[in-house]
Amino acid sequence: MCRHIGYLGPPVGLDELLLHPAHSLLEQTWAPNDMRAGGTINVDGFGAGWYGRDSTVPKRYRAEGPMWADGNFAELAGCVRSGAVVGAVRSATGSTPAVRTACAPFGSGPWLFSHNGSVPGWPDSLADLADKLDPTELVTLDAPVDSALVWALLRHRLDGGQPPADAVRDTLVEVVAAAPQARMNLLLSDGRTLIATTWSHSLAVCRTDEAVLLASEPFEPPAEALGEASAAEDEGPEWHPVAEGSLVIADRVSTSCTPLFETSPESR
Repeated sequence: MCRHIGYLGPPVGLDELLLHPAHSLLEQTWAPNDMRAGGTINVDGFGAGWYGRDSTVPKRYRAEGPMWADGNFAELAGCVRSGAVVGAVRSATGSTPAVRTACAPFGSGPWLFSHNGSVPGWPDSLADLADKLDPTELVTLDAPVDSALVWALLRHRLDGGQPPADAVRDTLVEVVAAAPQARMNLLLSDGRTLIATTWSHSLAVCRTDEAVLLASEPFEPPAEALGEASAAEDEGPEWHPVAEGSLVIADRVSTSCTPLFETSPESR
């Protein structure tokens, strides 16, 4: 059922954020704590996306197979530093292929996107929604998987000029209407803001003096994210679970969390 992480803060090594911390994203490939009956491990691929200091277009690294088996990424992660990162590990849904292009983060222009969840009945359940897309958008999907189509639906809204938070919310609403049992934890970033949802899956937020982190499961943030005061006092950061059915918008200054709409996942 996948795990993902979004980070905004001082530049940090990808290895310090994704590989080395206690209960890091790497550890969550084989020992996740809160999959909610959505699988047991996340070994069907992974990815990381990051923004350079002077670039609004992110770089990405995606690979099939488990994160721990990719020595190239471990070497790269020790050389790359960024103040805006999205990382994800994948547990393939049903019979969907375990290929590199099916792994988050998906990207286009300034955007990075991750879907932690699944859409039951794929592809039939989303066939009607796919009708709104241009045929070119359909034939150029990253992969024949539910997450890639969810990303295409969201990207269609973004390209049409809809505000990002509204586009994320409305994409979730239309997918859940088509497939009521869908799990739709979404994560979108442009390098300045993180926009996330909780819909039938776990998410937690951690804000320090220096950074904000959103993650499927809490982990130990890197030292750069803690700030001098916290580091000097040897204080661990506080993670707060995000309520089901929430829309989270976070930047380097503030975090807001509001209900997506009146109906909660538990009532569906």
